[in-house]
Amino acid sequence: MDPRDVCARARARLESLARTPSDHPASGGYGTRLRRLGLRGSELDAAARDTRRECRALDARAVLRVARELAEGGTFEAGLLAFLLLERHRPAAESLGARGLERLAHDPDNWVTADSFACLLSGPAWRRGQVSDARIRAWARSRSRWWRRIALVSTVPLNLPSRGGTGDLPRTLRICALLAADRDDMVVKGMSWALREAAKRDPDTVRAFLARHEGVLAARVLREVRNKLETGRKNPRPNPGRRGAGRGERATSAVLRRRSAR
Repeated sequence: MDPRDVCARARARLESLARTPSDHPASGGYGTRLRRLGLRGSELDAAARDTRRECRALDARAVLRVARELAEGGTFEAGLLAFLLLERHRPAAESLGARGLERLAHDPDNWVTADSFACLLSGPAWRRGQVSDARIRAWARSRSRWWRRIALVSTVPLNLPSRGGTGDLPRTLRICALLAADRDDMVVKGMSWALREAAKRDPDTVRAFLARHEGVLAARVLREVRNKLETGRKNPRPNPGRRGAGRGERATSAVLRRRSAR
């Protein structure tokens, strides 16, 4: 089976389901230069299952080729499909090093792509030793807000059992410390998520981290993580006036919902 044919059929599946993006609830939750087809999460899942089925006859190198062509095609949903394909094809995923991962992510420009990449690919690859701590630190120092967010969200699979994490507070907190003073909104939200996930593993260590960095961490991070530690929820009393809060995490969860228990 030719990988080009598999890729072409995958793109055709996505195009057949295209609708005006504003017709589905998550469409306004992220801005991107990529063309959006407006697929619902269930439709993307179904397309991913069909593509995985076709890839059973392909070796790891061919599956990587399919994923790269999808990721580089300029379509938002095709990029997510590439991540979902590799997440479930372990030989292909385990063949990726830092450069291969960076090529797949290309130039991320929205939180759903960034978070899906971090949860499905870069975080697990880091945990397996395919990506070095030094490379994650380099992402954390990037000028790109999205690579800095990816560095933080890549800690989530270290600690989240449903993503295969068994807990790694030292590496998690080293990345958080590097970005403690960052005030970019996307980075602040990523910091909150990373620390809230770590808090489930070792609340006392996270409390100590908050105390140590209280003078530099954003107020949102301190509030949400302490709420999580004290009540189990980041926002125990939802404010009707802030209905858009957490939309990025909800949109990402739509892609990861089967295994990202958040």
